[in-house]
Amino acid sequence: MDSSKKKKTAKNGVHTNGHTYAPVMSEEALEVSQFTELTTYLGFAVLIVAGHLRDLYARLTGRSVWTTLKPQRNKKVAPLFKSWENFYYRRIFHRIGDVFDRPVCSSPGARLEVVMRERRGTDLVTTGETRELVNLGSYNYLGFADDWESTCGDTVLRAVEEWPISCGSSRSELGTTTLHRRLEQQMAAFVGKEDAIVFNMGYGTNSTTIPALVGKGDLILSDALNHASIVNGCRASGAFIRSFPHNDAGGLEAALREAIALGVPRTRRPWKKILVMVEGLYSMEGEICDLKAISAVCKKYKAYLYLDEAHSIGALGPTGRGACEHCGVSPDDVHVLMGTFTKSFGGMGGYIAASAQIIDHLRATCAGFVSHDAMSCVLCEQISTALTIVEKSDLGARKLRTLKDNSNFFRSELIKIGLHVYGDYDSPVIPVLLYNPAKIPAFSRECLARGLAVVVVGFPATPLVKGRARFCVSAGHTLQDLQDAAAKIKEVADILKIQYAISPFG
Repeated sequence: MDSSKKKKTAKNGVHTNGHTYAPVMSEEALEVSQFTELTTYLGFAVLIVAGHLRDLYARLTGRSVWTTLKPQRNKKVAPLFKSWENFYYRRIFHRIGDVFDRPVCSSPGARLEVVMRERRGTDLVTTGETRELVNLGSYNYLGFADDWESTCGDTVLRAVEEWPISCGSSRSELGTTTLHRRLEQQMAAFVGKEDAIVFNMGYGTNSTTIPALVGKGDLILSDALNHASIVNGCRASGAFIRSFPHNDAGGLEAALREAIALGVPRTRRPWKKILVMVEGLYSMEGEICDLKAISAVCKKYKAYLYLDEAHSIGALGPTGRGACEHCGVSPDDVHVLMGTFTKSFGGMGGYIAASAQIIDHLRATCAGFVSHDAMSCVLCEQISTALTIVEKSDLGARKLRTLKDNSNFFRSELIKIGLHVYGDYDSPVIPVLLYNPAKIPAFSRECLARGLAVVVVGFPATPLVKGRARFCVSAGHTLQDLQDAAAKIKEVADILKIQYAISPFG
């Protein structure tokens, strides 16, 4: 991450709200040492070599729990999986399956209950026990999972009785109800756009909207670290795609100048339109978009700007209106605002907010509206109620302040421990670099033993050498929760030697 290009919200250890926090880590402090990088590659090499030796033994002897490794004399079809994908799952991912597949048996609030399991042979078997953990992994930014009964419960339960659970149709046919239109109008007003359209799936919002906006003869300039839903939507569009350096307005301008000067490859004709795609808050980096500089570049070169606010809407800005409010950018300078309802509003699905002309076009051409099932009326009521609380009540304002204070406090505590912490202050997503593949499952298991539920992420969701833990802080956490969690994480850091900001050896 290029820290020199980030907008700093903390300098000399003093945050802008007056509280004292650890300063944002410098680029040098976050740079992985050669020793750490070497041992990380060595760890993967050992896993891969050992895995291939086990595969060789299985194929020679026919003794394996994996069907793909057993002799198949009557094979009549091609393998369903590519060899590397199957190998990676078989010899790397499957060995740490307990880290990723922990069944939850409660609401995903600041605390949750998980079903305990143990490995028996190659299988994970439930023990019949449950355990309460402090939840540092769920997208519950405003804490609606903690106080749902007193905030949204009554209105949502009334909707269950008054409206169907499923509309049984797409939005373009019989799936649009007054609840859908009310939510769309409410969302458009909240983010400062003329109109909005809601979808039943956040991932599908990007992957179906982008092909409806751009196509052959168009150019997409996409941030190098954009989410997979954006990547797949871009690929499905048929447009020409180029990436620019992550969160780098200078890199974007250079790419735009080159694209405009050279035009369409081979024909050199001008592009029909250029669409720049960025995220408000990058979910694997915890980094806030440099939106003011990027929007200025787009205005200068007359490019359209598409902003994915999946993690920033309801989480950034004094009133929760997302990256535009946080960065001081007018919504008019962003042509398409996309967001989801899963992170801050306790629901599911996504939305596109834009001009009335763009929304009318999407209603006629976007597969997510024309063909996909409509969002449940019950979910519309949940999201609408939560949005009203955020926008108009003192409780919503308190939730936003608490989320910001909790996020900044926890980030500061992790930095003080000496961990490599990615991202910006005010971000509720706080990634901590673990690097070595053996330390990824070890970190999760040690935290579980201390009563913490954490999310760890590795390749291919991250670069090979940048496996990490990703903490998600919420307004439902108390200061005591976060203090205790930081103390326990320090214990784990001492055991695993991951205090890379102090020494490459921990």
